[in-house]
Amino acid sequence: MTDKEEGRIARLNAAAQDAVKHAQARYSHFRVGAALETEEGKVIIGSNVESSSYGLTICAERVALVKALSEGITRFSAISIYAEKFDFCPPCGACRQLLYDYAPDLTIYLTNGKQYKTYRLKDLLPLAFDESQLKAQ
Repeated sequence: MTDKEEGRIARLNAAAQDAVKHAQARYSHFRVGAALETEEGKVIIGSNVESSSYGLTICAERVALVKALSEGITRFSAISIYAEKFDFCPPCGACRQLLYDYAPDLTIYLTNGKQYKTYRLKDLLPLAFDESQLKAQ
């Protein structure tokens, strides 16, 4: 891997760590930050927002994705995820599905603040439900 690529990943991981500062996790205290990179290199951050009705809680990954989509951004290359109290926190099933709907070729970096692990979204969500299942037979 080139120094430029390592620098890009470090910048994305740092943005995810910075995003966790904005997490609204007053019930679980499980604070998560995400940094979603567009194909053009712009970074959109998100943090989890909890509700006392846990089902209404929205994860950091989905916050970042929805922010980007609502601004007309639709092409993504990578996302970094950081959780304060969890080593290498993977995206939940709902996040995997929504990310897959918009960026099936996404690279996912899980960081603990010191190191990171790399995954492909397609590997984390094998046999994903997608638009092909919605087409009339």
